[in-house]
Parts: sequence; C-alpha cells; structure tokens
Amino acid sequence: MKNFWSKSAPYLLIAPAILLMLLIIAYPIANSIRMSFLKYILFKPKDVEFIGFANYFNVLKDPVFRQSLVNTVLWIVGGVFFQFFFGLILALLLNRSFKGRGFIRSIILIPWVTPGVLIGLMWKWMYDGNYGVINDIFARLHIIQNYIPWLAKSQTSLLAVIITIIWQGIPFFAIMLLAGLQAIPEELYEAGKVDGATGWQTFWQITLPMLKPTILVSTLLRVIWVANSVDVIYIMTGGGPGYSSLTLSVYTYMKAQKAMDFGYASTLAIYLTLILSIAAYFYLRNLNLKEVR
Repeated sequence: MKNFWSKSAPYLLIAPAILLMLLIIAYPIANSIRMSFLKYILFKPKDVEFIGFANYFNVLKDPVFRQSLVNTVLWIVGGVFFQFFFGLILALLLNRSFKGRGFIRSIILIPWVTPGVLIGLMWKWMYDGNYGVINDIFARLHIIQNYIPWLAKSQTSLLAVIITIIWQGIPFFAIMLLAGLQAIPEELYEAGKVDGATGWQTFWQITLPMLKPTILVSTLLRVIWVANSVDVIYIMTGGGPGYSSLTLSVYTYMKAQKAMDFGYASTLAIYLTLILSIAAYFYLRNLNLKEVR
C-alpha cells in the first residue's frame, strides 16, 4: 500500500492542474469543434441543427474570409517583422552602459503594458482626419498639403493599424532580446577582439547565433499573439472601411458577438487555429528546435 501511494503521489499532485487545464482549455476547444458542425444562431435557439461540414465549405466560398485571410498575413508579417527589427535595435542600445539606463528600461515597457483598448483609442485620435496629431506633424513638415483620413481610406487603414501594433510590440522584443544579450558570455566577445573581428562581424558571428533560441521563441509567441489580436483593430477601424483592415480574429469576433452566429464563428476560429498550428510546425521544423533545448 505504501509503495502504491509513493508511485501515485506525483500524479495526484498534478491532477488538480490537469483538471483545471481540461476545464479551461480542452472543454472550450471541444465545444467550439462541436458548434462548428451546427447551424447555431443565438437569435434563433429553436433552429439549432446539425449541418455537418457545411460551415467549413461555406467559409471557403466566403469572399470576406479570403479578404480577411490576406489581411491577416499582412498584419502578422508586417507587424511582427518590424516589431522584431526595432526591438533588436532597442535591445542593443539598452545593453550598453549609459546614465539612466535603468529608468529607460522601465519606461519602454509603457506601450506593452498599456491595455489594447486604450492604445486603440489613443491612436485613433492621433490618426483622426480632422484634428489628429499625425496629420498636424506631417502638415508642419510640408509632407502633406491636405489632412488625410488614415482610418477612413481603404488604402491606408490596414497600414495604420499595423504601425500601431508595431509600436505596441517593440518593448516585448526589446526585453526578450535584452535578456538574451545579457546571457551571452563576455569571453566570446573578448575572443573575437583577439581574432581581430570587427563590430559587424561580431554581431553576425556571435550575437545573432547566440540570440537564435530567444528569437525563435519570442517570434513564435508574438505571431500567435498578433494573429489573435482583436481589440486594437476593432477599436480603431472595426475592420473597415469595407473589409480593408478586417483580420480573421476580428471577423470571428464580429460573427460571434454581432451576428450571434456561433456555428460560423467557431468554424472561423478553427480555421485560424489550423493555419497557426501548421505555420508553427514548419517554422519550428525549419529553424531546428534542437538549438532551443
């Protein structure tokens, strides 16, 4: 009996955590899969019926889905790439020794810790076509002659929200990469100096290879986060004008919360999950996950 309890103790100790994960994660996923096979409109609860794969076929024929898929790719690639690019530059600067470094490291977190709804409202005001500060600055610099309604034009609305998400995500990469930089042994840089390596060679041959595990993990996390982001786009443009800034996550939210079509919204969410899962699989496979271990 004593031997039984000693063998069972580890499983009993983690059982509450596993049960909690099943309730919080597994059940909603299973319920979403179930609803994706239903015609489930909340306004018509009596008309709920099983329709098989009809929602999945309807999504593929939906022009709004195709437009939102293209927007999602641009939103993720444009947003995450420049977040990483500027975050790396900021991390390299913060890794240097200068007066007030601790204070600067603290305040750069402001965009990251600010709620997405507040960021959306703030940048919506900045982009305003009548009194926005961005138009005012461009006009004073003689870059534009007339104020531009950035969020009301289909040509500029997606670019505007991408710039906003870049501003929000730079601190995430900066802090993650700064932690990676500080973990690089100083002996490597000293050896590089002895061998006569230039600063550029040191960056490419020592810094970037040593940062690769951090870049891999942080980029993957940020891609998933940005792909599922709703608040910034919904507050700033609502996916418009038309569908010019509509992403899959926003489209899913609008189908669920506005149209109350939970069956169709669940199908959209599953497509987004599958797309992200496949992308993450090939991403990890091509970048050699063994280097992270």
